[in-house]
Amino acid sequence: MTDATSTTRFDVVISGASFAGLALARALVTAFGDEIRIAIVDLKPRTASPSATDDARAFALSAGARRMLETLGVWGDVAAVSQPVTEIQITDSSLDAGVRPILLTYDNHLEQGEATAARETASHIVPAPALERALSAAVASSENITVLAPAGIAEFADTGAGMSITLDDGRKLQAQLLVGAEGRRSPSRDRARIKTVGWNHGQTAIVTTIAHDRPHEGRAIQHFLPAGPFAILPLPGNRACLTWTEDAAEAERILALDDAGFLAEVETRVAGRLGALTLAGPRQSWPLATHLTRAYAAARFALVGDAAHGVHPIAGQGVNLAFRDVAALAEIVADSLRLGLDPGSLEALGRYERWRRFDSAMSAAAFDGLNRLFSNDWLLLRAARDFGLGLVDRMPEIKRRLVAEAAGLTGDLPRLFKAERL
Repeated sequence: MTDATSTTRFDVVISGASFAGLALARALVTAFGDEIRIAIVDLKPRTASPSATDDARAFALSAGARRMLETLGVWGDVAAVSQPVTEIQITDSSLDAGVRPILLTYDNHLEQGEATAARETASHIVPAPALERALSAAVASSENITVLAPAGIAEFADTGAGMSITLDDGRKLQAQLLVGAEGRRSPSRDRARIKTVGWNHGQTAIVTTIAHDRPHEGRAIQHFLPAGPFAILPLPGNRACLTWTEDAAEAERILALDDAGFLAEVETRVAGRLGALTLAGPRQSWPLATHLTRAYAAARFALVGDAAHGVHPIAGQGVNLAFRDVAALAEIVADSLRLGLDPGSLEALGRYERWRRFDSAMSAAAFDGLNRLFSNDWLLLRAARDFGLGLVDRMPEIKRRLVAEAAGLTGDLPRLFKAERL
């Protein structure tokens, strides 16, 4: 594509090689093979093998998202470096509490009848670089996916017959559908003039990896501390990814510490549960904010993942919401193409928006509410919280429903989340 005066035609162009963008491309090619042509346009040069220094995060990948990756032939490359979560423990205490009693514990497996097999694990902890490597390899293996990087989209317009797209180097593309998947600061969303509503939390997320003496036994721990949630996510071996929320000013102080001082802050929060600790990865941080778009779609244009919604990481559901977007949009595009309909029509994209917008808005509101409920040290409210957690701990049916919800197996599920091919 060196001639700037010619136009290269694709069925779908995806702006952004994010987890959502890569997964969507893979889903469509898995459904149609040689009958579809996809382009991914990304501003960053593609890295053949992302390392943990590029992204220290780990995701609590739900059973529904894992089923999708299995169906797309991606999970095999991720499974070896992922950790099944066998149990989840929740505490609620002040930072200097001498004892942090476990208020709520639940087994993290799905009951027979909710799963394709008995005792299916409801979630796995997956390092972000491993997930990116697997998705990138799956995309690279397809001759029907063209990756244009580094490149950006300068402008696009609906011509009636398709979406006309001009790259920043003058190359021209045409597609039936353009998808914005660049993340929270989506330039294609801005060019489509889709507004967002959102708010800052005044908090900073900190993430790092530790090694520890005692085995975690697949147990994930969520400490609710006054500054925000502190999550210990188990990784293969005696390692864990720590994701915690701090007041922005306190986070700045912690991040400025040397390794010994930083580790001391970690040890205070882990509270001796895992024995002796050492740092086993870089520390990274980012400010926390929530946003929702006022629309998920326009003429021949749709948003997926963080471009459509950014949520608080309190429940670790951001990537799972993104993959539900992917599964829903891929299903609608596949159904439209098989019926000879236009996948970029307002009718098709309106169905996608109705399918995903309410679920994402409710999730964002729930995560924000939980953060506000637990990110304080008011004694009476803590007593009420602890009573409520203790009550839930004695209700096995409620706990089973919570596990199914976190596993991404409730509501109107896309076929890929049910391990069904498109």
